[in-house]
Amino acid sequence: MNVKMKSNLNVFLPGLDNQIRFLKRRIELKGKRTLTIGSASEEIVKLLASETELKAELIVEDYNSLINSRLLISEEKNTIVKLMDFEVTDYNNEEFDVVYTQGGISNPRRNKIVKEIKRILKPEGIFCVGEVVSLQEELPNVILDIFDSSELEPLASNKIEDYYRERNFEVVEKKDLSFTLSDYYTKNLYELKKSVVNLEENEKSYYKKLINMISHEAKAFLNQGADEYIGFYSLILKKL
Repeated sequence: MNVKMKSNLNVFLPGLDNQIRFLKRRIELKGKRTLTIGSASEEIVKLLASETELKAELIVEDYNSLINSRLLISEEKNTIVKLMDFEVTDYNNEEFDVVYTQGGISNPRRNKIVKEIKRILKPEGIFCVGEVVSLQEELPNVILDIFDSSELEPLASNKIEDYYRERNFEVVEKKDLSFTLSDYYTKNLYELKKSVVNLEENEKSYYKKLINMISHEAKAFLNQGADEYIGFYSLILKKL
């Protein structure tokens, strides 16, 4: 019997807990082998382990993320965290039923990462991706500065489906989660700052980086009208 997901999840990512709920409602997860890609995804991998009733894996690309992710899920027996390059993983071809990433590949390396994800997905495997998107073609400098400082390279919201279809994915369903961004920037900035007080020193460096990034983006998003230009979409894709 599947374990029910908590009503309030501490997902410190764009889209909050809406993307994982979107996946759970649409796809039967029990018995599926899953891989989650990206830092700050500890809650996601714990929930996937519960839903699949199998070991769930998480990969991150830097040592601080590795140490802190392991600390945060150290009591979870069915989770594995590894340090790995997203573009060149150590996994075999067609190894996973589901690959999940939430805001983790909206950057200039997207093409290579998506190619690798497709390699390690089984035929008809599911790729659940959350993407920061640009909502308009013409972007002011303040928005371009946000993208540059955060190392983001968003797809246009009206072209995101075509991007994945061109890479031989079927778009099973798309969900506009742009409405979550205001809550993401306000709630998570507050929660992250508050949580630092009770963290160990080695954890503080991990969250300090997130706080600084979110603070910069939040000021622009909440006070300078960036919500007209920045959105967040989640897609459930099937490998063809």
